[in-house]
Amino acid sequence: MAPTATSALSRPTSPVDRAACHDRGMQAIGAPAPYDIFTDNERWGDLDDWNRSAVALHERGGIHRIERDGFSPFWAVVDHAAVLGIERNPAMFTNGPEPVLAARAAIDSRLMEIKTLIHMDAPEHFKYRRLTADWFKPASIKRLGDRLDSLSREAVGKLEALGGECDFATEIALPYPLQVILRILGLPEQDYPRMLMLTQQLFGGEDPDLQRDAPTPEVVAEVLMDFYGYFSALTSDRRSAPTDDLATLIANGRIDGEPMPDLETMGYYTIVATAGHDTTSSAMAGGMQALIDHPEQLARLQAEPDLLPNAVEEMIRWTAPVRHFMRTAQEDTEVCGQQIKAGDWLYLSYKAANLDPKVFDDPLRFDITRPNADKQVSFGYGVHFCLGAQLARNELRSLFSHLVPRLEWIELAGDPSTMKSTFVGGHKTLPIRYELKG
Repeated sequence: MAPTATSALSRPTSPVDRAACHDRGMQAIGAPAPYDIFTDNERWGDLDDWNRSAVALHERGGIHRIERDGFSPFWAVVDHAAVLGIERNPAMFTNGPEPVLAARAAIDSRLMEIKTLIHMDAPEHFKYRRLTADWFKPASIKRLGDRLDSLSREAVGKLEALGGECDFATEIALPYPLQVILRILGLPEQDYPRMLMLTQQLFGGEDPDLQRDAPTPEVVAEVLMDFYGYFSALTSDRRSAPTDDLATLIANGRIDGEPMPDLETMGYYTIVATAGHDTTSSAMAGGMQALIDHPEQLARLQAEPDLLPNAVEEMIRWTAPVRHFMRTAQEDTEVCGQQIKAGDWLYLSYKAANLDPKVFDDPLRFDITRPNADKQVSFGYGVHFCLGAQLARNELRSLFSHLVPRLEWIELAGDPSTMKSTFVGGHKTLPIRYELKG
């Protein structure tokens, strides 16, 4: 029997509570902004505008019925407490059958399946997550400290060599976490560019600058086939010649005493190789721009380096690279006082939840001293909490601990651009001009 929803989910709600949490208007197909921030990838090209629209939604309520042309109807959950409440109830709100928002046509015409941890529910999810959990525990991540510091020094050295002007997103933020996660997997360095390209094509399929071609079902299948082809060869190699890397663990992993099926094996590689670096690079670039846009915050961080761990939490709140996940209600229930029917689709907006003014005072202010910055939900919550959360935090802390003290000054050298992607995204470009201290 599914656990009873609690807190903002199923508690009795007064008419005042309902009015505060749910906007009953503007639910029709073609509803005007800000409702299209969830379905229109173009809206992600201007993050400031997206953030303002999300805060406006909070003023109307914590849950909103979205009915847009081409999409199955869904409920957009922006209330921070409701997002946590749903994440606490994985039996009531499941990942399956569709954990990511997509248009009906894209779902119906899908030519190739992918199955990763984000597609799984209990008991399957626990069995597969447990397989690699030890690799991402704090004690294991701590052993990477020397490697992270070495990469951070290399990044600062690269900034020195670039002579005071570069694209921070592509030349610093993208390579750093890519090297970390692919080193953990045990992939050869000559394959890193290929993994970067495939990751951008997978997550940036909606963006004309990153997509391989027009985002047809055939193109999506081609990208997945490239991943599968690469990792099939890797699996064969690690089964015949095991090493001590994560790829070997996945290749030889067993579930209920049996080898993992091919679909799940390929999905495991894909989610680790892609989500393990693309999201962290987005947080790095977004955090850098936040410091540039708020020079008083950069100055304070330079004066008080002990603020760095909290500053990193604020960067993660600010950027929220994983923008949403979908959940499907398994029983009739309530969310924010709104009746939810079994089978209803719910969009958990991590980005909007991080801007909930009931939790974060003045949410559109970037503040490295924010006392509750660690309440951000960018990594999810509960049983689906991101496996690589601690690794991402450590990478951000390492890079900025080496870079921030060296900055004499820094400014934008052009207009940044962000991925027009509704699922995972961040900066495509971040042109900067700077001077480093000796």
